[in-house]
This record gives sequence, structure tokens and C-alpha cells, in this order.
Amino acid sequence: MNNIFCKRIYEEPSSSDGFRILVDRLWPRGISRDSAYIDHWAKDIAPSSELRKWFSHEPGKFETFSEKYADELNANPAVHEFLSFVSDRLTAGRITLLYSAKDTEHNNAVVLAGWLNRNL
Repeated sequence: MNNIFCKRIYEEPSSSDGFRILVDRLWPRGISRDSAYIDHWAKDIAPSSELRKWFSHEPGKFETFSEKYADELNANPAVHEFLSFVSDRLTAGRITLLYSAKDTEHNNAVVLAGWLNRNL
């Protein structure tokens, strides 16, 4: 019953996206707030600036990035409220985690989706 999906914010929004959550700490370049079609911006759940800069979207660092990001999530006081928020939205259907990275396989949304599936 996996209703959590990931999508680049630069892709066309779709009614099948369901509830759209931006999971980046920084606002995506070139996207206006009016045209973003996001329902929620969860910047407090995004990786820390230090971790994001260290990772620098290098696929060879992804496994370690995933572990460090999961550690940050586990220690993040905002996570309990976010889990409840996501759980409530999932009862209504699909959730799409939006991210701005070019790499569709090695990014924070992929890690967060896996973490949410394990913790909900």
C-alpha cells in the first residue's frame, strides 16, 4: 500500500499527484510560488544545509547520505508532527514528494519516501 511517490518539481503537475509536498530546504530555482502547485512545504524535514552541501548530489556518496539523512530525521523534533501530518493525508490518497534535484534516483525525496514507508 505505497501511496508515497517522488517527482521533480519541474515536471508538469498532475491531478494524479494527490497531495504535493515540497521536501527541499531551499526554494527551487526558476519556479514561482504561484506556479509551483504545492500543498505544503516541509523545509524543516529536509536534510541540513551541511549534509546537503557534503552530498553535493554525488551518486557515490548516496548510501552514506541516506544513512546520515535518516539519522537527522530520527533526531529531528519536527518529525513526529510531520509523520502525523503525512499519515492524515495518506488516508485521503496519494502523496507526492517534490524535489528539485536533476538525479531522480539519488536525492533526499527518495530517502524520505523510504523512511516514511518504514515509519508509518
